[in-house]
Amino acid sequence: MRVDRDVIPEYPLSWQARALTGLLRGTVKPASSLLMRHPLALSGAARLGELARVVNVPHPEHVAVVPAAFSACGGEWVRGGQGLDERKVLLYFHGGGYFSCSPRTHRPITWRLSAVSRRPVLALDYRQGPVHRLADSLADALDAYDCLLRRGHAPQDVILAGDSAGGHLTLATLLALRDRGLPLPAAAICLSPWADLTDFPRRANRWQDPMLPASRVRWLARRWTSGLDPWDPLVSPVHGDFAGLPPLMIVTGSTEVLRDEARRVAQRARLAGVQVRYEEWPRMPHVFPILADVLPEARLAFRHMSQFLQAVAELPEAMGDSAAA
Repeated sequence: MRVDRDVIPEYPLSWQARALTGLLRGTVKPASSLLMRHPLALSGAARLGELARVVNVPHPEHVAVVPAAFSACGGEWVRGGQGLDERKVLLYFHGGGYFSCSPRTHRPITWRLSAVSRRPVLALDYRQGPVHRLADSLADALDAYDCLLRRGHAPQDVILAGDSAGGHLTLATLLALRDRGLPLPAAAICLSPWADLTDFPRRANRWQDPMLPASRVRWLARRWTSGLDPWDPLVSPVHGDFAGLPPLMIVTGSTEVLRDEARRVAQRARLAGVQVRYEEWPRMPHVFPILADVLPEARLAFRHMSQFLQAVAELPEAMGDSAAA
């Protein structure tokens, strides 16, 4: 299978997807409109997120979850079965708009990524707003990657992945590693990445998106970029130079309000010579792979991620060496 290609999956839309998008449109979207209006509401949501950290999110019996600790943050090791290659690792950055969620909330993604990549997943509990800044989150990501290398993992045995804000952090981490002349991982997967934090109105899909209100995404971007240059590639990775980065897989839904910036990342990366597998799933909501327990399309998406990783592993070794340079 070729790595560099655009894919629009043609699976029939499941009844579960129809029901779920209707539910999201009537619950999550209006709740987001109310939440992302005032800093106090944001702080309250972040505190609720802290409570969620102590909730034991269920996972299948064959999945092992072990707490992990680092210099400035923690996380958890997730192993999606037996017989994994412990020499390899996938470093995962959860989404949540840089103010909510945790590795626990994203276990439906991380254990499945461990299973399809046949390696342990390190889900990072990086620092978030409103207490911390984007630079703190990036510092935690770079620290975790450096820790993996110091523990003996070769760069070519590391994969980065993340969703939404975690997709933003994935791209920013790759750009920061490249700019600092550090060895790069073998590949990266971005699920519904939030890649543009400049102050622009998102008109595409503003009515079709069943989950995210475009105006509230813009408000949140203004908050996190206060005092920063929003055109800085580490703040808005879509405006970065992607030359020299490893192969990327970008997964998004066709009706997402963030779809266009995912497309733009794919286009800019290709222009810079990066191999990109861009998948746009018809009528899927934001970060739909997290719904794999109930959504057939989400489970199929992990098969596609497995195919991407297999294709990356089969790339000529010289190409892998150049990506790591």
